[in-house]
Amino acid sequence: QVQLVESGGGLVQPGGSLRLSCAASGIFFRIYDMAWYRQAPGKERELVATITRGSSTNYAESVKGRFTISRDNTKNTVYLQLNSLKPEDTAVYYCQGGVQRSSLQPPNSYWGQGTQVTVSS
Repeated sequence: QVQLVESGGGLVQPGGSLRLSCAASGIFFRIYDMAWYRQAPGKERELVATITRGSSTNYAESVKGRFTISRDNTKNTVYLQLNSLKPEDTAVYYCQGGVQRSSLQPPNSYWGQGTQVTVSS
């Protein structure tokens, strides 16, 4: 069983920072591309940032220059550093990863349970 578990969310004032983590656990062969999504109340889930296994990154325009995605393949963990936070960044943040459970199987998509980020004064 593969699990992705997020942590690090919370309440922060505008202009503040948070660091989200997403750790993969269970038995698997390899993790490929990973990503962070977010979903605000009443809105659709949107892609925030992606990172390849080789650490190439892409960002949504709304977070460029403020958020940084990174990963540690030795810890099977992906991070999202959130700086200069705005009230409109308030959402549940989810991590997603392409996980290959064995060398004989194609990778499947796995999701974490989400962590709440609230930006408010």
